[in-house]
Amino acid sequence: MPRHPLTRKPANDQPSEKPETPHRPSMLFDLDGTLLDSNYEHILAWQEALREDGIHVPNARIHRCVGMSGGLMLQTLFTELDRKVSARRMKRLGNLHKKRFAEKLPFIRVLPGSRELLRYLSRIGIRWAIATGGDKETVEKMIKPLHVPSGAPVITADHVEHAKPDPALFLEAAKRLEMPLADCIVVGDSIWDLLAARRAKALGVGLLSGGYGEAELIQAGAYRVYRNPADLLQRIAEIGIRPH
Repeated sequence: MPRHPLTRKPANDQPSEKPETPHRPSMLFDLDGTLLDSNYEHILAWQEALREDGIHVPNARIHRCVGMSGGLMLQTLFTELDRKVSARRMKRLGNLHKKRFAEKLPFIRVLPGSRELLRYLSRIGIRWAIATGGDKETVEKMIKPLHVPSGAPVITADHVEHAKPDPALFLEAAKRLEMPLADCIVVGDSIWDLLAARRAKALGVGLLSGGYGEAELIQAGAYRVYRNPADLLQRIAEIGIRPH
């Protein structure tokens, strides 16, 4: 029986496979200790607020709570002191902190490379947002030296019910960018930033500019740790950020 040669479909009948567009993540930044050198102003403001209320807590202990929401920080500190704190007292302390911190705003400086990093990301088309547990009024004053463009979302405690280590701030920031949080890179200086990122399955990057150590940032979930925003910008290809 004669054999018939195998026939191939014409090339134009074969399903065409289009190359996938390379995936580009968005970046979400904490503010205090990450873009601005403001952690120690917060520590002093909390110390002064607590002292005015008759409570003494060592600065070092307050520093270990920097990055938490103010309410959670107060609950943590009062629990360690074996004392109860009412919602009314927490509100009074929060207002005192805000007042004392406002007095220190003129002394806060932009961390090395912050403006350049944000400008570079905008230039190469990487979308980014700021997500911080501060109140909207204070944050608007703080970010002026960063020259944040009008299109960049700035998420504050006013936008969410719970701040860090709850991931709500980062979830809201990703939502504004129309990106799943799992497709974002979270940059922060505290273990609370990285725990929040880890809970939402986002890639976490740590900075040493807020006073936490490299080992504890890695333990909290940091994929990479850099000295400050300038160091991150210099080595940003390590986290998969490149121009088109």
